[in-house]
Amino acid sequence: MKNILTLNAISPVINDVFDASYNVGADVKSPVGIILRSFKMHDYTLDPATVAIARAGAGVNNIPVEEYAKQGVVVFNTPGANANAVKELVITALLLGSRKIVDAIKWVDTLKDQGEEVGKLVEKGKSNFVGGEIEGKKLGVIGLGAIGAKVANSAIALGMEVYGYDPFLSVNAALRLSRAVNVVKELEELFKICDYITIHVPFIKDQNKGLINSGNIRLMKDGVVIINCARGELVDNESIIKATESGKVARYFTDFPSADLIGKENIICCPHLGASTPEAEDNCAVMAAKQLVDYIENGNIINSVNYPNCSMPKTTNCRLVILHKNITNILAQITTAVGNEGINIENMSNQSKGDYAVTILDVNKTPSEEAIKHVSLVDGIIKVRVI
Repeated sequence: MKNILTLNAISPVINDVFDASYNVGADVKSPVGIILRSFKMHDYTLDPATVAIARAGAGVNNIPVEEYAKQGVVVFNTPGANANAVKELVITALLLGSRKIVDAIKWVDTLKDQGEEVGKLVEKGKSNFVGGEIEGKKLGVIGLGAIGAKVANSAIALGMEVYGYDPFLSVNAALRLSRAVNVVKELEELFKICDYITIHVPFIKDQNKGLINSGNIRLMKDGVVIINCARGELVDNESIIKATESGKVARYFTDFPSADLIGKENIICCPHLGASTPEAEDNCAVMAAKQLVDYIENGNIINSVNYPNCSMPKTTNCRLVILHKNITNILAQITTAVGNEGINIENMSNQSKGDYAVTILDVNKTPSEEAIKHVSLVDGIIKVRVI
């Protein structure tokens, strides 16, 4: 029986992924795999039996991914599984940013005790909440991954003129984009011409903290609307508060409230609702569960955040999955060590990313424990799994 630990309430649809050979629950011991959502693992004591962790969502700030890489624990996320849910919130934000809908609703609530005068007061007061239309306006999309592409395509369908920026745009991502999306090479170009700007990039502390700040806000059009459904840290709060107070930024919509933003005029704070739909939670849970099963049973790695993706069809009855450092000549040392144990390699795959690499070997026989020990002695090897 293979134990899977759930550290948060996870959609029961995962029961359709895990068969009878798995024991899934919040109280299981010695889990081979873990599924979680927002549970903070930085101070969590990981069981030695755990080989993989799957985050049912995109962000992994709550998981010490580098530390787990050193331990040979593969961490997965589920990019794109909640893309439609986030896209729909961004479209909502576009409308809330262009028209004073939130302020208008709050004002209407004050009329509750006005009786038959409500109709007259509404007609008299509605001019205070006049807004604009998004059709024909320019939208800048920073990041054209699964979510950004959906936002861009939907905005095109709504009649907007869309500009996208993504220095790491993949072929698959480009194919998802409408031909009507204008892809720009410089972020500054997007800042200068767009009426609305929406952010869809992962937060990387040492690279893009405060991606939106006072310096580039100055480049933007007066009255720009900024939408942040990616991560709060991507926008510098002090800069955005000053910009909304001066009118440079007409409205800021964020899905990541903080004490200094709440209650500020022209700042709309939403309680992290981007992926909060039953459909998104189901999609993320199923995707996370399938990735765990594929790694546990086949050693295939898809959508890892701390190891390279590496997979191939299984061609023999025994497979070695070797997690190791990405260092010179290690692949030759691994194959030599395996060969010295009298094991023939029938098929193999090797991939690297940054400091880490994965080698999958389909071999002709199951190696002995002693043989695995000898292979593990190769300098740079972190973990060897036999499947």
